Parts: sequence; C-alpha cells; structure tokens
Amino acid sequence: MNGTGLRSGEVAGAAGVNVQTLRHYERRGLLTEPDRSPGGHRLYGQEAVTMLRMIKAAQRLGFTLDEVAELLEAGRHRHGRPIAGLQQRAAAKLAEVDAKIADLATIRAALVTAMEAGCDDLTVCAASPGCPLPFVDLAEGNRHADPCC
Repeated sequence: MNGTGLRSGEVAGAAGVNVQTLRHYERRGLLTEPDRSPGGHRLYGQEAVTMLRMIKAAQRLGFTLDEVAELLEAGRHRHGRPIAGLQQRAAAKLAEVDAKIADLATIRAALVTAMEAGCDDLTVCAASPGCPLPFVDLAEGNRHADPCC
C-alpha cells in the first residue's frame, strides 16, 4: 500500500464496529494482516471495510464466527476439495431458524393458554392438576407436547 490506506479507527468506524472487534477478527484470521506504515500503524484497504460489513451481516443472519470463517475458507478454495458453500450452509441455518420458530410457537401457545386460564401464581398453577402449562413436557424437552394440558 506504500503508506496509504485506512487506519484501524477509520476502518472500524466505517464498518460500524469497534477497534477491539477489528483486532479480534484479525486474530481469528477473518481479516488478512494489514500492511504497516513506516511508523508501524496498521493500514487497511477499503476491502477490509467490506469484509467487516459482510462478517457482521452473516452474524445477523445467525452464523457464528466459526461458521463465517468456514464460509470464507470455502470461498477461497472453490476449485479445491469440496467444502460446503453458502447454499448448503444457508439451507442448514434456515432449518435451525425454522426449528427455533416452531419452539417459539409452542412457547407462545402455552403462554396464551396460561393467560386465558387466568393463571396468576406459578406455584399454585403448577400444583394444580388442571394447570395449562406443560411443565412436565417442557422439562423433558418434548417439543411437540400439547400446550393446553
């Protein structure tokens, strides 16, 4: 870069992250090592801002940093050994999201039922044989339990 480029604070600000996040992504290998100025300051190209924004967008879509790293690696090795790319990983993430939505729908239904039943004291309600909250089913992790009884 020959002494030109964006300094850490400029890159972080442009991407909407803090400098510690920038450094963390560097240590994890998500960002390439930047060039250095003659004074030793990190100097980044505009592509670093784009990469930071892409990483943050992937996180908002539910991808972990490990998954983001794997996606970046897959992109770098398209012509090498087969690595699951964005399509396959997006489909898997979508299945996770759908499962969470189903779990939330079950929780919502149980809460609506409790509200409609007038439950006001958790201890009394849980001890009642007609308790509308599925304490046993939820404790056992039964996702498809009937939330009404």
